[in-house]
Amino acid sequence: MMENNYGGFWLRAVAFLIDIIILKFTSIVLLFIGIVALNSGFQSYEYDLSVNTFANITCKFVAIYYIMTVFLYAVYFTYFHGTTGQTIGKKIFGLKVLQSTGEPMTLGIAFLRWVGYIISGLILYLGYIWIAFDRKKQGWHDKIAGTCVIKVKP
Repeated sequence: MMENNYGGFWLRAVAFLIDIIILKFTSIVLLFIGIVALNSGFQSYEYDLSVNTFANITCKFVAIYYIMTVFLYAVYFTYFHGTTGQTIGKKIFGLKVLQSTGEPMTLGIAFLRWVGYIISGLILYLGYIWIAFDRKKQGWHDKIAGTCVIKVKP
């Protein structure tokens, strides 16, 4: 691959931001649906809820929401990277994820790359900031999965 063909930090950051906005909107819609479903369940049974019972239900609901959100992110990034090499944000900016060998992504490598996203963000997002300074513009998640992001014609 040619050096100038790698997707740079700012282009990737904006593409990632678009993906996050899509995912946040989707998770908020699902949260709203869950709240409506939870609320309608209480109205139909005329429960006299104590504070402890309500707190217990709320904690379970929040836990389920966060688990669902993590699952949604995993599916989104794994599916799009694994099938086309491009999420919606990357497609808009003409970026594509490939294996470092130049071969297309697989679902397994895409999932490994998503796990690398978590690692990249653990310590003050240093794994993402690394992209700005790396010769091949690879973040920690790229190095973990053996991938790189290149510019393609949109």
